[in-house]
Amino acid sequence: MIVFTIANLQKRLNKERAKGKTIGFTPTMGALHDGHGALVSLSIEQNDISIVSIFVNPTQFNEKKDLNNYPRTLKSDEKLLNKLGNVIIF
Repeated sequence: MIVFTIANLQKRLNKERAKGKTIGFTPTMGALHDGHGALVSLSIEQNDISIVSIFVNPTQFNEKKDLNNYPRTLKSDEKLLNKLGNVIIF
C-alpha cells in the first residue's frame, strides 16, 4: 500500500494506535537495496505495522545536478517491499 499524504498516513496510523498496534519506521531516499531490505525486515519482525518512507531530500545534495540524477525507482522499490511483507509505503 502506498500512502501519498501526511493526513492519510496519520488517519491510518491513528486507527492502528487505537488498537494498541506497534509501528516501525524506516526512512529512505528510495533506490532500495538489500541493506534497506534487512532494516525493513527487522521492522516487520519487531512491529505490527511497518512504514517505509521514500523521500529524496533535496537538502542531502550540494549540487542540483546530483539531486536531478538521483534514481527514482518507486516501482522496483514497491516490488521489493511487497516481497518482504506487509509494509505501508509513504
